[in-house]
Amino acid sequence: MDTRRIILFVIFSFSIMMLWDAWQRKYAPDAVTVAQTGTHTATPTADKPSALPADTNSDQFKLERGQRVSVETDLFKAEMDTNGADLRQLTLRQHRANEGEGQYELLSDAANPMLYVAQSGLKGENLPTHRAVFTTAQTEYRMEDGADNLEVRFTAPTENGVAVEKVYTFHRNNYAIDVRYEIKNDSAVTITPSVYYQIIHDNQSNQGSAMMPTFTGGAYYNEADKFNKVKFDDMAKQDLALKSKDGWVGLVQHYFVGAWIPQDGIERKFYTTKLTDAYYSIGTISSLAAIETGKTLTVPARLYLGPQTQKDLEATAPGLEYVVDYGILTIIAKPLFWLLSQLYEWVKNWGVAIILLTVIIKAAFFKLSATSYKSMAQMRELAPRLQAMKEKFGDDKQKMQQAMLEMYRTEKINPMGGCLPILVQIPVFIALYWVLLGSVELRHAPFFGWITDLSAIDPWYILPLLMGATMIIQTYLNPAPTDPIQAKVMKIMPVVFSIFFFFFPAGLVLYWLVNNILSIWQQWFINKSIHAEALAKKGHVKK
Repeated sequence: MDTRRIILFVIFSFSIMMLWDAWQRKYAPDAVTVAQTGTHTATPTADKPSALPADTNSDQFKLERGQRVSVETDLFKAEMDTNGADLRQLTLRQHRANEGEGQYELLSDAANPMLYVAQSGLKGENLPTHRAVFTTAQTEYRMEDGADNLEVRFTAPTENGVAVEKVYTFHRNNYAIDVRYEIKNDSAVTITPSVYYQIIHDNQSNQGSAMMPTFTGGAYYNEADKFNKVKFDDMAKQDLALKSKDGWVGLVQHYFVGAWIPQDGIERKFYTTKLTDAYYSIGTISSLAAIETGKTLTVPARLYLGPQTQKDLEATAPGLEYVVDYGILTIIAKPLFWLLSQLYEWVKNWGVAIILLTVIIKAAFFKLSATSYKSMAQMRELAPRLQAMKEKFGDDKQKMQQAMLEMYRTEKINPMGGCLPILVQIPVFIALYWVLLGSVELRHAPFFGWITDLSAIDPWYILPLLMGATMIIQTYLNPAPTDPIQAKVMKIMPVVFSIFFFFFPAGLVLYWLVNNILSIWQQWFINKSIHAEALAKKGHVKK
């Protein structure tokens, strides 16, 4: 196999790999699934809260609505419900909606089709679950200018001397919300409560597009098992039940995450529940210390609701940064994202940062690329002789092969010489692909002119067309295939790839376009040098 066929194979394989990976993320089972993990067993009903059935438009379930309580901070516009003191609706003020104007709605109980609510409750005699009806001092809360915090306090009905308050504390410039229970036991007996936190979500919304499917589903992390995702299909087959000494549970989608982080130092059980065919819950439940008569217990937790920005995730909880999932290439992708972020801090434009990062990566692989391009340039110089040999030997492939090997030995050319440099670079290219695809920082980030969102498709398809043009130029710089079928494939490939890139985010296309331009320059320069050497060699032979 000569170098041009290796390059063609690698490019084609890379494209198939990207498409296959996207397909797997939507349809194929994860490496760790609920049904396959040995430590997972069906959760006893007594060990988790009585979860809600979930179709608000179904006769099987009605999500009870009480009085609405509105909350506004620098980052959120939220609505809570006195039923359960749940977070029922939440809008991220600093993030735009997917389409059109307006702000991004992360939580909603509208069920059209999205149902996404954050719940918590206590289990035990006379303690309020997520079905309890709370009261609050006011129905509107707003973080005042200059204030760093905003507290929203809900009070549960006192039963048999047990008083419970559920308190949300919002912090300025922070997507992590403190949620605590204050339990005062004025009953005549010691009580032993449990606390649970859960997220309810549908299995239809936020699934990405057909060409670019994205993962939406459950996730959990602890030090023993590390980060794992749980598909809704897996939740339907078997409930998750995993005991842990630490960690968090959450709901992951493209660019955003909701996660409950219980207090440190208490054991917990992670669970999932199929509520209906459309809705599922993922949560954690923990037994608390006994509360004697006359004593009070405060139970803290954190609820992260926001974008998958690395600095915010790392500051909130250990392992939360893994929701930005780069897979097996994380070891390469994380440094690339760090470098991209540093470049952005310098130039304040993510598109320019992508261009600079591409130049840096190209410079890092300059010598490796030069080896590959030198091999191709040498093969280009031999193309006329290869064509003449083909005409001479016709269909006698054995003699043709022997003559080619002899020519390679004489000219000291290794036709496989360009293979290894390309293979070494592929993991870096794929890692950068996932960095650009998964970085919320690029969402709605403008470049120049008509590119107002680097995470969206180029609205005028200019970048994909330029991408196709650069691929055509590269085809002409490569050695011409002697096989007519190969020659046709090489001419068709730019068109095929351009069609693929029509559906890719503009930031990805920008990266490939800049990379191709730099490759064209390097290949042209090497072709020119090798051609000059060939002419000088011919002139020396004639003398």
